[in-house]
Amino acid sequence: MELSALREAVREATPRLSASVFVVVTRFDTRAGPLQLCLTERLRKRARKAGLWNNPQLLTALKNAAYGFDEARARSRGGADGLFLLDRGFLPENAMTRKLFGGYLDKPGGGAELVADALGVPLDSLLPVRLVSHHLRLLGVLARRDDGDWLVLVDVDRG
Repeated sequence: MELSALREAVREATPRLSASVFVVVTRFDTRAGPLQLCLTERLRKRARKAGLWNNPQLLTALKNAAYGFDEARARSRGGADGLFLLDRGFLPENAMTRKLFGGYLDKPGGGAELVADALGVPLDSLLPVRLVSHHLRLLGVLARRDDGDWLVLVDVDRG
């Protein structure tokens, strides 16, 4: 998908974010199967505050969802772009783990329960992930379902 098409898809999804748990922006056919790329109002607010909403850095990171989730390479290799697990046991705790675990997954009312309900999966089955590009990391959760993977992005980390 070209960045211009992704920019337009994000632009079209933006007005619907506040009324939905998440909005599907596009679908990628990856080596691991289909992946639905979903954005949240929470991500929009955080990206906007950081001056990143719908800019080339954000769009490039979103485009990297096309790599899909590869279980054989679930952990990030240094310098690699793509979709990787975020490990709860990583020490010392860093901004990404604080944002995704403390500020979202483990926080009562943080929104993760709503995402799990909307996807029809148990909360504890959501995988914490980061979508990595050269200059930016987007944080979210991945639901592995029979109809494919669902990536729901909820925060941003410049690193």
